[in-house]
Order: sequence, then C-alpha cells, then structure tokens
Amino acid sequence: MKKSNLDDLKVTDVRAGVTRRSFSGAGATLAWGTLSPGHEPRPHTHPHEQIVYIVSGHGTFTVGDETTEVKQGDMLVVPSNVLHYAVAADDEPLVDLSIFNPRRDDYYTADEG
Repeated sequence: MKKSNLDDLKVTDVRAGVTRRSFSGAGATLAWGTLSPGHEPRPHTHPHEQIVYIVSGHGTFTVGDETTEVKQGDMLVVPSNVLHYAVAADDEPLVDLSIFNPRRDDYYTADEG
C-alpha cells in the first residue's frame, strides 16, 4: 500500500510564485498547486485530463477561449491538450487540488521521486 501525508510531500518550486506537491498512483496523479499573487501566468497544454478543485483563495482560470472567476469550492475540467492557465487575485494565494489522468510521470519524478 502506498500512503503519505500532505505535509510530508516534497514542495517543488515550479517557478517564481508557483509551488507544487504531488502524489501518484498507477493511473492518476493528485497535485496541490499554490499560485502567489503577482506570479507570471504561463499558458500551457498537456495530454492529461485535469479536474481542478479550488481549495482556497480566488482568481481567474482560463481554459481555451473561456475565462471564469474561481473561488474556494469551485471545480472545473481542463480537457487534454487544451491551452489553460490560472491567475491568483492580488490579495492571497490561490491553492488548487488537481487530479490528472493518466498519471503525470513528470510530477512523480520531480515531487515524489
């Protein structure tokens, strides 16, 4: 059995103002991301479907051509290979929990490896 605690997961500095922790199984990855106010948004794509849950904070999330305001408790889906990014509001970090399918081997290597 694979078991961990969020506090025990390695924190990876993705870039200035962005950190991540992750935990993977054989077929999926959980990733906790923290975006600090003022971070540089980086639109990107990946082959994984991503389901996002906003743990705390608020800001905006852009998926394809749609931008929506997000706050604690909101959820959204990022389809595979669709350009997307999030921006934290100016007053507090935006923390999200994402589920990626299939597993993010790049996160496993960086965060758990």
